[in-house]
Amino acid sequence: MNDAPETGTGVSPADLRFLKGLVTVLAGTMVVGLIAVIVLLVIRLQAIPSQAPLLPDTVSLPDGVTAGAITFGRGWYAVVTTDDRILIFDAESHALLSETQVTLPE
Repeated sequence: MNDAPETGTGVSPADLRFLKGLVTVLAGTMVVGLIAVIVLLVIRLQAIPSQAPLLPDTVSLPDGVTAGAITFGRGWYAVVTTDDRILIFDAESHALLSETQVTLPE
């Protein structure tokens, strides 16, 4: 007479094989997906043309002005000077288009 309650229902070997198959298919799908993402990234990054700005050979700054930074836009470039001015030049003719004094709050 065994009146002890059962502690577990047990899992059949068929259920375990099915679960193992699902895990294997999931792992394979993840590997294929990861490879697809890497391949697409490589293809897309190679297709992007180099859009580096054309740097001028020389930049003529006013007398006594020292460049602190330079940035480029479409058809223009700007020089930030050490005396807190922004000078905007035309990219083709290198003519000074605009000058802006930067005032910092104290």
